[in-house]
Amino acid sequence: MSLYGQMSAQGAAEVHCDLRSDTMTRPDAAMREAMAAAPVGDDVYGEDPVVNLLEQQLATRLGKEAAVFFPTGTQSNLAALMAHCGRGDEVIVGQNYHIYCDEAAGASVLAGISMVPAAVQDNGAIRAEDVRAGIREDDPHYAISRLLCLENTVGGQVIPLDQIAASAEAARAGGLAVHLDGARFFNAVTALGCPERELAGIADTLSICLSKGLGTPAGSVLLGPAVLMKKARRNRKILGGAMRQSGILAAAGLHALEHNVASLAQDHSRAEQLAQRLRELDCGEVRQATNMIFFTPEPGTHAPLRQALAERGVLIGGQQPAIRMVFHRDVTDAGLQIATEAFEDFYR
Repeated sequence: MSLYGQMSAQGAAEVHCDLRSDTMTRPDAAMREAMAAAPVGDDVYGEDPVVNLLEQQLATRLGKEAAVFFPTGTQSNLAALMAHCGRGDEVIVGQNYHIYCDEAAGASVLAGISMVPAAVQDNGAIRAEDVRAGIREDDPHYAISRLLCLENTVGGQVIPLDQIAASAEAARAGGLAVHLDGARFFNAVTALGCPERELAGIADTLSICLSKGLGTPAGSVLLGPAVLMKKARRNRKILGGAMRQSGILAAAGLHALEHNVASLAQDHSRAEQLAQRLRELDCGEVRQATNMIFFTPEPGTHAPLRQALAERGVLIGGQQPAIRMVFHRDVTDAGLQIATEAFEDFYR
């Protein structure tokens, strides 16, 4: 079943712990205050001061020339691919990466870009030799290999810097550019313990989501060379993503980048604590990395488990066979305790 299947919270009790996704975060009081106080202008005219500040600050922070603020990560990734590629060009992408699996094939449907899935390792990495093998010869029978799309984290797994760098180097040696889908970029950096610029520097362009775990209601930022960001801004307009007084959203992003990145380590820790308790209960296969747990209970127990947890105010997804549970800033220690006790009571 789809990762997003049966995700509705309809019929649930008062919610104490929502583990369906880290997109479930809601702006806290301080973020709402920053949004309400934001000075705004027309961003299509380049006159929204807070959008401009967000783009400038994040580009400087990550060592990129320029940035563009987008309403969604899907649109940010698509605009990046369109900036790198022309119609009929080919992109190498991991076979389970979001750009290939979870963005409705927009690159092919809307931009005429061919996506070629590459095998990934257990930790989500694409081997350098598989990148090299996927690059087409210069032959009129073939599409032109133009871009490698990487991702970090992948299903919560963190790809070590040396591995993801090796993939990027193999692509560049073959004449390809590199794009990184960094939807959970700051989760990756937190787990790797590396400077932000070190991971960002591996890719030519980089998309960062502000609404996964960081608490903003919407928004992603695409970063890269100024010439490509100029193309991406035009692509944003083509795709219907140009916004007007979007400084209200950008203010949420600035607040999150200043105040919420440090708390990602707590999300990772809470995920590890619940994963350990599930292993102790010996109630199914458990895999955990960063802020995610993939839990595979015994066949036939998915629906009863989901219902029992919902009655305690704990929401999980309806995926099968492995249920994805994601920790985020709205899951407190108290919420973790309620979820842990709900699992313990169900399996007793």
